[in-house]
Amino acid sequence: MTEKNNGAIAEAVLFIAGRFMSLDELVMYTNINPLTLKEILQELEQKYKTLNSAFELIVRGENYKLDVKKEYSSFVSKLAAGKSEFTKAEQETLAIIAYKQPITQSVIVKIRGNKAYDHIKKFREVGMVKSKKVGHTLQLNLNENFYDYFNVKKNPELP
Repeated sequence: MTEKNNGAIAEAVLFIAGRFMSLDELVMYTNINPLTLKEILQELEQKYKTLNSAFELIVRGENYKLDVKKEYSSFVSKLAAGKSEFTKAEQETLAIIAYKQPITQSVIVKIRGNKAYDHIKKFREVGMVKSKKVGHTLQLNLNENFYDYFNVKKNPELP
């Protein structure tokens, strides 16, 4: 990434985090020099103060959070409290598949328990995971939909 993109990168990280992040965390996720990052954060804070935006950058010491301004929070609170597309347990199962792929369904069930059958079934139905029969179990790999959904690039070294 170029230096021109640093502001957008910092803004994107803050947006996705949805929580206060320390300067050290932001440096870790953005790979931006701390001094440059501090300048960018000051610029973002001013940008949101002067723009007619629903967002604001909240600064508490060296912790930063991109949030909805209080006057707009009533409009989004119901949505924010809503359910995620995947439960925490499903997300944990999917993370194991992503990290260990190719992995068999039987190994996932040993790690995660019998609920993993339901998780895997759901992932197959929504196209996140592809499977092929191997003996008495299924071998699981991520499908292209996973990479599109989470906006990540496929590692060419992985099968």
